[in-house]
Amino acid sequence: MAEFGALNWTILIAYVLLNLLLGWVLSKRVSTAEDFYLGRRTTPWWAIGISVIATYVSALSFLGGPAWSYSESLAVVAIHLNYPIVIFFVITLFLPFFFNSGVASIYDYMEQRFGPTSRVVISGVFLVSQALTSAAILYATSLVIEFITGIDVKTAIVIVTIVALVYTMMGGITAVIWTDVIQAGVLFVGAFIIFFALLQQMPMPIGELLTDLKAAGKTNALDFTLDLKLEATVWSGVIAMSIFHITVYGANQMMVQRTLAAKNIGDAKKSFLLMGFTAFFIYFLFFFLGILFYGYYGGQEFENGNTIILQFATDYGLPGLMGIIAAAIVAASMSSLDSSFNSLATISTIDFYEKYYRKGESPEHYLKVSRGFTVFWAVLIIVPAIIYSTSEGSILQTLSQIGSYFVGAKLSMYGLGFFSKQTTEKGLLVGVAVGFVMILYLATQTEIAWPWYCVIGGGVNIVVSLLASRVIDGPQDEWSEYTIRGQQRKFREQGLPEKEGGWYLVPGKVDNVSYLLLVFFVGTLLFLYLFERLI
Repeated sequence: MAEFGALNWTILIAYVLLNLLLGWVLSKRVSTAEDFYLGRRTTPWWAIGISVIATYVSALSFLGGPAWSYSESLAVVAIHLNYPIVIFFVITLFLPFFFNSGVASIYDYMEQRFGPTSRVVISGVFLVSQALTSAAILYATSLVIEFITGIDVKTAIVIVTIVALVYTMMGGITAVIWTDVIQAGVLFVGAFIIFFALLQQMPMPIGELLTDLKAAGKTNALDFTLDLKLEATVWSGVIAMSIFHITVYGANQMMVQRTLAAKNIGDAKKSFLLMGFTAFFIYFLFFFLGILFYGYYGGQEFENGNTIILQFATDYGLPGLMGIIAAAIVAASMSSLDSSFNSLATISTIDFYEKYYRKGESPEHYLKVSRGFTVFWAVLIIVPAIIYSTSEGSILQTLSQIGSYFVGAKLSMYGLGFFSKQTTEKGLLVGVAVGFVMILYLATQTEIAWPWYCVIGGGVNIVVSLLASRVIDGPQDEWSEYTIRGQQRKFREQGLPEKEGGWYLVPGKVDNVSYLLLVFFVGTLLFLYLFERLI
């Protein structure tokens, strides 16, 4: 513990206290449950956008990204090529439904479209999957605490949980967003310090190093091999992971909830667009660090690859650097944990407690219940976090595999909700059950890589849902109001304005700026092609 030093401790403790102070200040603006869920809808779009970025990047990317490309190659960036495509569909299809409804729970849509049972199912899927994801993030941060202080991982898990819990419980979604802004700044300062320090310490000029890495097969980011057994190919990234991430961003309470706190539909869309145009650069940086570390350390094996960045920071020896890196990784973790705690509490309160146990209570009552659920979920995720502590693979990879079990169900439920005339609730639930069985079979009985689980499981889910709906309930004559076609008909027949402030309110209509996302996507492919060719 003494080796960490007074300067590093000062940096880390000051950062933690700043988050707690901000949570306390913002708690004065939280007097009702709606304040806790959505703030007062006055948060600027750029802060929401940074919060979205910080939430998904997390400590898993800071630690697990370099670990993944270190052991594989730059080809793993293919898993994250798809964000421009993802955001294009999310702001065109998903966001208008949720924002126009004025609700805090995005799963309210599922009840309006199909019925109350489907809402319970998808809300339950969210609670389970998000708790497991949060546990993985919590474990990632505990590695840092153990590495720099010698504190046992289990003790570190408890400490980090308490810190994130306290300011989230006090300030609600507003505290989540603004602490995420600070946390994003700390995270990227730490990442760039490591990047430039690594370039400075390289044993040879960077050009020669990249040539050697190319010869070792580490720099090729575009693997066009059509093999479902491979995790990181262009096909898995553009096809399978596009569908995966569309569901993560479009049908995930944790991601969408903060955009519902925006002033208007335009601000909500702009907050997502920020992610669409910046995510590639963020993930490229982390994966590029991984292959640079491979060159720096000569490909040596690490007992746990997730500690590569920490090992380098220790070896580099710059006063205060370990404190900044520790703060950066704690920041990355808490930016995801706070969002998770808040969204888990929101769904628990709205979709279960208020709906089925205590209806018609005061806003102050539901605020107390929401804070209670925040504590409940924070305590609960400690158990799987301790289980993850036995994992030695890339934690970013582990998180993605966990998510694949649940994303297929969300994909099919919302896809059928938006585009299907014939799907009914009973048929949908049969499809969801069969889809889970299919994903379990893929994971245990085949060698198919996890990115394809969502596509295959979701595809089976959709086919079975359509067939079961026809068998159980027969053909449907009318399009639901809550399909894309139904919404467009409603806007047309009722004479509702299609746009607000130049942005489409009606689902299925493409804003002009969204086309730039597709141009940007092509540009990223060209960049990666030239990167390999020009070395």
